[in-house]
Amino acid sequence: MSRIGRLPVTVPSGVEVKIDGREVTVKGPKGTLSHTVAEPIEVKLEDGTVTVSRPNDINTVRALHGLTRSLINNMVVGVTEGYKKTLVIQGVGYRVVAKGQNLEFSLGYSHPIVVEPPEGIKFTVEKPTQLVVEGIDKQKVGEVAANIRKLRKPDPYKGKGVRYEGEQIRRKVGKAGK
Repeated sequence: MSRIGRLPVTVPSGVEVKIDGREVTVKGPKGTLSHTVAEPIEVKLEDGTVTVSRPNDINTVRALHGLTRSLINNMVVGVTEGYKKTLVIQGVGYRVVAKGQNLEFSLGYSHPIVVEPPEGIKFTVEKPTQLVVEGIDKQKVGEVAANIRKLRKPDPYKGKGVRYEGEQIRRKVGKAGK
């Protein structure tokens, strides 16, 4: 059995889980998320816990078992606590400004870059060089944060650019570093 897949997902109070055929819907204080379960995987809701099971031990089915359990757990955590990623901007003159719901980045290009939040995502600018991407969908939060980081990836020589909080950039020595 999958070590992750066999663990039950506990449903906290205030969270409602509905299983309608292959569709799993999780509703909580922060919003609603839904996921369609892949074909051979079975999902059951019994007295406050969601259990995921598989019919056989084929490799693809085994992989889907743990994946499905993790996705359901991420939905439960998302509607109760939410997810957030903090991005740090480093470099002289690099900054971010909130313009309504949008963000305007100055990242050393000849023009400012405007980023609009997709539905379900909220941006918070804590400092001119630090911003937070928040939402209830873990995948969407990670994807938006990765797209913002992609605007100016951290430079390996000077360390300038947009990075995740706590991310270590491997520095290169450069020309003079013999």
